[in-house]
Amino acid sequence: QVQLVESGGGLVQAGGSLRLSCAASGTIFSITVMGWYRQAPGKQRDLVATITSGGITNYADSVKGRFTISRDNAKNTVYLQMNSLKPEDTAVYYCYAYRSGSWWGPGTQVTVSS
Repeated sequence: QVQLVESGGGLVQAGGSLRLSCAASGTIFSITVMGWYRQAPGKQRDLVATITSGGITNYADSVKGRFTISRDNAKNTVYLQMNSLKPEDTAVYYCYAYRSGSWWGPGTQVTVSS
């Protein structure tokens, strides 16, 4: 099993920045993809960004140029640097990992005030 724990969420004004972190533990050997998804109230969970163990990244169009995903394989941690935040970025952000199946963290709330 893989355990994921997010940190770094909170309340920020529009235009501000936050950095999310997600630490993986448990059976973490051969985790291939890690990333972030988000879910706003009443909406489906959507991709934000992913990164492979080799460093290949993928972003949702809505966050390109504002968010940066990175990964420290030695620490089994993935980060999401979020800049120029907008009220529409408000959501619960979930850490994701793929290793013989999908694994999810409990989520961290990000609220952007206008």
